[in-house]
Amino acid sequence: MARICVVRQLYYPRDEKLRREIDTLLEAGHEVDLFCMRDDGEPSTDRRGALTVRRLPLAHRRGKIARYLAEYAAFLVLTTVAVGVFHPTRRYALVQVTTPPDSLVFSSIVPRLFGAKVLLQLNEPMPEFFASKFKLSPTHPAVRFVATVEQLSLRYADLAIACTEHMRAACIERGAPPEKIAVVTVASDESVFDARRYPGRAREPGRFVLISHGTIEESYGLDTAVRAVRLLRDEIPGLRLRIIGRGSYRETVRSLAADLGVSDNVEFSHGWVPVSDLLAAIADADVGLVAMKRDAFRDLTHNLKMYDFVTMRKPAIVSRTRSVDDYFDDDCFRKFKADDPTDLARAIRDLYRDPALAERLVARAAIVNEPYRWHRQRQIYLDAVSELLQR
Repeated sequence: MARICVVRQLYYPRDEKLRREIDTLLEAGHEVDLFCMRDDGEPSTDRRGALTVRRLPLAHRRGKIARYLAEYAAFLVLTTVAVGVFHPTRRYALVQVTTPPDSLVFSSIVPRLFGAKVLLQLNEPMPEFFASKFKLSPTHPAVRFVATVEQLSLRYADLAIACTEHMRAACIERGAPPEKIAVVTVASDESVFDARRYPGRAREPGRFVLISHGTIEESYGLDTAVRAVRLLRDEIPGLRLRIIGRGSYRETVRSLAADLGVSDNVEFSHGWVPVSDLLAAIADADVGLVAMKRDAFRDLTHNLKMYDFVTMRKPAIVSRTRSVDDYFDDDCFRKFKADDPTDLARAIRDLYRDPALAERLVARAAIVNEPYRWHRQRQIYLDAVSELLQR
């Protein structure tokens, strides 16, 4: 088996997708060195069997463009040096670099010069992500520069993995070689999101709970959800919106709920919660909510919590995007027009009035999701790793 280096500009094991990929590599018998960020209180080195986690002295902070660019540059320098220092003794056969940013792939330069293969894991389509995050037009010089870096990164890597067919198509349209990009769909970890261990509760009169979990940022549409709750407050007296997570938009959402007089209908967790508490909260809710605002970025990607609800056999209300519509038909979720509180209120009302509809959505979503379950997607991922190691 091989020794593999993984680079990720985020935290471990908090990143669920990264954790699942590393577990897959370990289960396949590989030895893994992970280079990632270090949050407050975390050790710089952590050894767990065949996994060695090396946390570099840099933490993620949200901010304006300058902050992101400075953080990207600093982490690129740190990882290039760290990976280069450890390679002579560790002799990595493969380096997997998980974006964003795409430029991080160049941290593999030393192992690559000595023959290691490079796998670029594309978590985000960076040009669309950058334009959406900072509200820039696709023709803005900064966005065009990011698109150029994306293409250079794809040509430098031996193989890339995109999260959806839409993301792959966008990369190819900008000039990437089609044969260099595979697709591994985002999927929930069924060993964690296990509906058998956390069965849902039966509907109760006078109680109807919506749940949304994850990062709280403007693009996640929780302001739309709060406005929809205001429209339904008198019609559905037991309506509650439970928000679990943290982010820079949290206080804005809380203030909006207060201004609209629905503070009693909107509950916030105290930041991140243990996974067991999150799973119990999802099981306790009546409906899962994914209220993403729609833009070019969201038309190319999927949100992981959508798959969490499918795996937990929880009916979900999901905003329409091109990628969601192309993967899941209208019988899988109660869909609504993104950023439209009235249409979201209609979707909530439909599920509140018709419990049988919720059961039909759950059953259909499970059928359509079958090809995207992790036990199937992990094999595509392992095949990509094996192909590179055999070259």
